[in-house]
Amino acid sequence: MNQNHYNKHLQSCAKENKQSMTKAEACLWKYALSKRQMLGYAFRRQRPVLNYNVDFICLKLKLVIEVDGYTHQLRENEIKDVKRQREIESKGFTVLRFKDDEVLNNMNQVRTAIQVQIGLLFEEGRRD
Repeated sequence: MNQNHYNKHLQSCAKENKQSMTKAEACLWKYALSKRQMLGYAFRRQRPVLNYNVDFICLKLKLVIEVDGYTHQLRENEIKDVKRQREIESKGFTVLRFKDDEVLNNMNQVRTAIQVQIGLLFEEGRRD
């Protein structure tokens, strides 16, 4: 596996997820992450990483952004999310999580949180 831990076996699932984004994912993509809107950094949607499809990723910064719907509040899914996040972070990625509600009702705060994280990662030396 390469340094970004791309998993080609999940490509078809990632493609399906791209075509059926949630409203919150679509809003975050349109108003924050597409077309290098976030401080000039390129993000990708539904990227297969390890054994997971992450919602959004900036490969240069190794920054993963997840948008959690109501099903993520169920106890068994919370446990899976913690395991998933630990695995992804163990490969050098930073994971930011937002709830659907945050994205849909507080886009400016979400954008600011992402920009702050990008600034921290830039200072840490994750840049090209």
